[in-house]
Amino acid sequence: MRKINVLEFVSLDGVVQAPGGPEEDTSGGFAYGGWTSPHSDAVSSTAVRKQMNMPFDLLLGRKTFDNFARFWPQHNDVWPAVNTATKYVASNTMTSHEWQPSVFLNGDIAEKISKIKQQEGPDLHVYGSANSSSRSSSMIWSMRSG
Repeated sequence: MRKINVLEFVSLDGVVQAPGGPEEDTSGGFAYGGWTSPHSDAVSSTAVRKQMNMPFDLLLGRKTFDNFARFWPQHNDVWPAVNTATKYVASNTMTSHEWQPSVFLNGDIAEKISKIKQQEGPDLHVYGSANSSSRSSSMIWSMRSG
């Protein structure tokens, strides 16, 4: 059975933001993009690299997928596995994308994820995707323990 591993850069007051720059995600007028970078250290960098170098498929919300799809195909030298991993995307608006392999999930997402977990394959990593993660957190944690 595949596990779901949720990996977040989150502040104590609940801000979820990747370590990119100020322009990374300005939705809602957010002006502090890249805030995590100055707080990174050898321990956190090692932990993130370890996760990035494990075999994985991705489970992403649409907004995180959009951000990843704009960046990672042009940065294969930094994280080649992200481009070859299957990207399962929770979205009720998007059904296809040129960044492959990608599978778009709509409707009963929890049921679809449950079926994906039963399939052979690497663990599923969730990066970012705070909206999807928070809506699905009880489902994700119960599936992780099962």
